[in-house]
This record gives sequence, structure tokens and C-alpha cells, in this order.
Amino acid sequence: MPLLQERIYTTEDIYALPDGERAELIDGQIYYMAPPSRKHQSILGELFTIIKNYIKSKGGLCEPYIAPFAVFLNSDDKNYVEPDISVICDKSKLTDKGCSGAPDWIIEVVSPGSRRMDYYTKLFKYRTAGVREYWIADPDKNRITVYDIEHEDMQEYSFSDVVKVNIYPDLAIDFRLIGI
Repeated sequence: MPLLQERIYTTEDIYALPDGERAELIDGQIYYMAPPSRKHQSILGELFTIIKNYIKSKGGLCEPYIAPFAVFLNSDDKNYVEPDISVICDKSKLTDKGCSGAPDWIIEVVSPGSRRMDYYTKLFKYRTAGVREYWIADPDKNRITVYDIEHEDMQEYSFSDVVKVNIYPDLAIDFRLIGI
């Protein structure tokens, strides 16, 4: 009796999803995403505004994007993610479809259904793809985990701390102003 073969999905399958249905693709496996909560969106909006205003005020070359924004981590059609916030400093990675390659900085705001994905699966994928800095903001645990992948360091903070951004020497985000 032949063994059942597991289906390997591609970005073509992601683009064929019905309107309004969102999913990510990691190593050929589809992970469906639930709609974010109001708290998730509030935190995300505040963080994005701070980052965008900082980059704009410095005349910076990096560009921030907020989900849904397509990131094709590898040069294949089996990995497609939509980080909550992506900051891309190499404009040659930007296409009409999104970002081809690793963003410099990614922030994920944890939802109850994304906890395992954000802390384990995406950490591994982002690290191996070449993301320089990865933040996990977890409002339910009152924790921000900062992975300075470039310098092989990890720090944890609370939502009452000021968190230093490693890719920008003069940017720190005061999470007391985020308000959860």
C-alpha cells in the first residue's frame, strides 16, 4: 500500500485563497490567520506610527510596512509571511508584490492563536533568513522579547519599559506610551 504524501503548498496557493482569507506559508505548509483583536491593532498602529515618524524625521532610507505586507523570505515559492511590522533598508528587495528576502527588522504582536508560531517557528525562519532584529510584543504576558540576531543577543522587557532599537542607535520606544 503506498504511503500518503503530504501536500506541499506554494505562493500560488496563497494567492488563490478566497478574498478576505489570510494565511502564511512556511516550508510549504499553510498556516491560516485569524482576524486580529482591537488591542492587537492598537499596539500595532502605535508602534508603526512611532517607527514611521522616526524614520521620516531622520530622512532615513529604510521603509516600514504594516501587515498585510508580503515577505518572501527565501528565493523559493514555499515561504511567504506577513509580519505585523517589517522595516526594509535595502530597497532592491522591494517589489510590487512586497519584499523579496529578509527585512532588517520585524515586529510581531502576539495573538492567542499565533503564540507558538511567533515564538518558535518564525524566530527560526527569521534568524535563518537573515533578519537583523526581531521583536515579539506579547500583551497577554506583558513582555517584549527583543532578538538582536545580528549580535546574537536576546533581552526581555515589560510594557512599562523603554526598549532600545538595535538597528537604530538613537531610537528607543517607550512602551508606557503604547497603552495596553
